Amino acid sequence: MKVTNKLFRKLNIYTIIAVYFLILVGGIVRSTGSGMGCPDWPKCFGSLVPPTNESQLPNGYQDYYLSLRLKKNQRIANMINSLGFSSLANKITNDPSILVEEPFNATKTWIEYINRLIGVFIGLFIIAVFIASIFRYKEHPSLFYWSLFSVILVGFQGWFGSIVVSTNLLPGTISVHMGLALLQVCILLFMAFKSYSLSQEVKIDTTGLTMLSNLILLAMLIFVLQIFIGTQVREAIDHIADKISNRNQWIENLSINFYIHRSYSLLIFALQSFMAFRLYKLGLRNRLLTNLFYGLVGLIALEIFTGVIMAYFGVPALFQPLHLVVATLIFGLQFYAYLNLNYLKKLNHKLI
Repeated sequence: MKVTNKLFRKLNIYTIIAVYFLILVGGIVRSTGSGMGCPDWPKCFGSLVPPTNESQLPNGYQDYYLSLRLKKNQRIANMINSLGFSSLANKITNDPSILVEEPFNATKTWIEYINRLIGVFIGLFIIAVFIASIFRYKEHPSLFYWSLFSVILVGFQGWFGSIVVSTNLLPGTISVHMGLALLQVCILLFMAFKSYSLSQEVKIDTTGLTMLSNLILLAMLIFVLQIFIGTQVREAIDHIADKISNRNQWIENLSINFYIHRSYSLLIFALQSFMAFRLYKLGLRNRLLTNLFYGLVGLIALEIFTGVIMAYFGVPALFQPLHLVVATLIFGLQFYAYLNLNYLKKLNHKLI
């Protein structure tokens, strides 16, 4: 079977789009409070196809699934305790919120179930990329190893997702889950880039490229921190929502993390705008990099806009997944811009 660079790259791009779609659906799951729509994993209420009505469930189903979760949590806690994280293990076994089993809600159950189905679909995409990499092994052996790592990572992500469900969305697990998704995006983007080489060979100011490369790396690190703080804010909102039903009061009850998160966005916008200006001053006629840098400025502006809407209009559920997806898009484009800048730096050294 002949698998060309072009075909492999297209498959990677389709997989990246699918992963971003899954992130969007995951955001919808969070914004609708459907994370515990299915109390077990990988099945949902013990079935491959979940029920549509509570009458389809046996009496005492909440106690039954709670007992299953507690047994699984004990095994998880024992494993974590053996690794030296005794305080986290104690929280998993004693946190009162974990001992609560949500009543059946058909809408939330099916939202979570569809999320899982899409996750399986994404897994098949990633396996397809791995199979394609086998046929590219002679030309690009590194693609095979990276795609193998991607398959392992998606399996680990699925396993960790079961822990997220079992611990009733324990604070911190969502941040790790998000971090794993970003890592998966980076691997897929890297493979797409490796299967593609820039054709434009021009002599330019290497110093300028180095500065841009360092700046985009700094911007990525800052943005990762911004995403992490954002997940903390999101978890805090979930906690507040359990106590306060009025969405307009959620923001005022947040901690200083929210204000740090809000202020950071302006710093990130200023830094990305400066990089776009420096790229313009370099006079580098590269359409891809130009589109990436200018597109990043626009996306960060959109991210700030969605954040303002949530902060001043009662955290509308529609804007929560949008805010999340735009954030992951920004990170992905920053990473791809960094790969391209490093490539041009190496290319320029060869031409000198």
